[in-house]
Amino acid sequence: MTPMSKGRTGIYPGTFDPITFGHVDLIERAMHLFDRLIIAVAVNPHKSPLFSPEERAEMIRESLAKMRDDHALERVQVVIFSGLLAHLAVQEGATAILRGLRAVSDFEYEFQLALTNRSIAPAVETMFLMPNAKYTYLSSTIIKDVARHGGDVSKFVPEGVLRRLTERFGGARR
Repeated sequence: MTPMSKGRTGIYPGTFDPITFGHVDLIERAMHLFDRLIIAVAVNPHKSPLFSPEERAEMIRESLAKMRDDHALERVQVVIFSGLLAHLAVQEGATAILRGLRAVSDFEYEFQLALTNRSIAPAVETMFLMPNAKYTYLSSTIIKDVARHGGDVSKFVPEGVLRRLTERFGGARR
């Protein structure tokens, strides 16, 4: 199979503002499920992200450069998108949308999204993966808040993300 041939294509959407070790964990695990994985950086006009879509995409690429399986990177594509995820999934030939569930509280919203996506793109399934237990409490929002107040986020985010948070907030440290 060539690096970007269709095969089983999964799509993992998110704001990734910023990417965390929880996200990286799901991506690494998804690489065992799909021949090709598209990481879709969402541009949402209702959110005010800390980082631009381009910065978020670059942080994802940097974070994945150190994946345990070097060949996995050949099968990963990072894209920036706005609009309907279901449309992107159909356009890219995705067989499944991957979503992470940290807690039961995430499920109701994710369930509604999955049903909506199914009504728009019936051939695209939604798969839910739970993060590794050590990442269940992580969220990009919490990490930004800790970094904003000078807390140590080094065990939650890859090096490039830590560097950018430190540059952005000045007080974040290792």
